[in-house]
Amino acid sequence: MRAALAGASRPLGLVPTMGALHAGHLALIHRARSESATVAVSVFVNPLQFGPNEDFERYPRAFDDDVEQLRAAGVDLVYAPDVTTMYPAGFTTAVDPGPVGEGYEGALRPGHFRGVATVCTKLFATVAPDRAYFGAKDAQQVAVLRQVVGDLDLGIELIVLPTVREADGLALSSRNAYLDPEQRAAAPALHRALDAIVAVVRNGERNAQRAVERGRAELQTPLREAYLDVVDPRTFVAEPEIRTPALAIGSAWLGTTRLIDNEPIETSS
Repeated sequence: MRAALAGASRPLGLVPTMGALHAGHLALIHRARSESATVAVSVFVNPLQFGPNEDFERYPRAFDDDVEQLRAAGVDLVYAPDVTTMYPAGFTTAVDPGPVGEGYEGALRPGHFRGVATVCTKLFATVAPDRAYFGAKDAQQVAVLRQVVGDLDLGIELIVLPTVREADGLALSSRNAYLDPEQRAAAPALHRALDAIVAVVRNGERNAQRAVERGRAELQTPLREAYLDVVDPRTFVAEPEIRTPALAIGSAWLGTTRLIDNEPIETSS
């Protein structure tokens, strides 16, 4: 990959993915293409960010279809290492992002953000992009990577694009393929819960508990709440009194599939 990029024109944009590409990924790629002389996409299902009882083995993989989509989108290079290339025998180093990765997704998936931070640091070191592109749906991941890039002086600009959604509000995700028809019909309630929180805050509510309870009313069976809260988008710390800018975050189970989503809260006060 380094040899292929040795004479690449700058700026260089990188879109890290785990494959099973959807319109959300393609939005990142189109943005990268619009402002980069060279666009690289990584495709790697990273075992370090999966827990022992998670879906690493069954995570959707569609490499040939992914490559066709990437070619059609004008991507210049695809970096698709195997696990032994990324983590050869004797590999022991890890990047721990600290408190920003400890709550919410970090609490539900111990070690997850250490795996994310480690793999992205390796990708950044290999590709050496000027910019890296991520979706806002994985907001805590974005906060973690901002911490890592800043703390380690990596000199990479992170570009974060708004979440791409289905017409009914469901955030696009490769894991949506796991949902059966009943679960798929129920799934948009998570986004409605976040919208309800945003609405009451815009109308003047500053008590976080009351705002969250308003959102919780939207989470009906078969959805089962994993978490629902309002946090600082940089630190992922929740305070009793909401101060903007803030982020309404939520996660809910549908069967064995867990969805995540968020909505920014911006007000003038």
